[in-house]
Amino acid sequence: MTGPDGTIEIAVRTRSISQLFNSFDPSPFREKDLDTGVEEFLVSWVRELPPGAPFNIVVHLPPEEAARPESAGIGEAFAHYFQDRAEAGENELRELFRIGRRSLAIGVGVLVACLTASQVFAAMIPNRTAARVVEESLIIVGWVANWRPIEIYLYDWLPIRRRIQLFRRVAAAPVRVQEG
Repeated sequence: MTGPDGTIEIAVRTRSISQLFNSFDPSPFREKDLDTGVEEFLVSWVRELPPGAPFNIVVHLPPEEAARPESAGIGEAFAHYFQDRAEAGENELRELFRIGRRSLAIGVGVLVACLTASQVFAAMIPNRTAARVVEESLIIVGWVANWRPIEIYLYDWLPIRRRIQLFRRVAAAPVRVQEG
């Protein structure tokens, strides 16, 4: 749905404010976790929007719920929740890169050892075909030992970075409570 100013509006309709939040979370209102369904709904809509397209989140509540004092804090609660999710993603990314560094150190060590061993064993084996098989096998093992760090640094970090950007985008979105 598009608002009067051309901004895309993502509408969330609920019968009560409490349905927006996880009922098991004992945190104060503005720090509560969102209900899983609400989070998935918002994230899936924002993911489908063109990059950089402006959007608002409009929470439709019955008049008696919209009049409650808590309704004024819904925007802040949404922003806080998605900011926390973005920070958790950043922690996950740091952990992934830490694992990548450790894996790379191990992989390079194994590669050096395998390359050295391939040359040593190849020189010790009189049968040239067998020597070549041992040499190539050790070289393959050395490169396979680097598979995981290469995978981390080429591919694994991208979905996490996209998710962080998506959460930051939702956290920055204006939230309006509307009766209806």
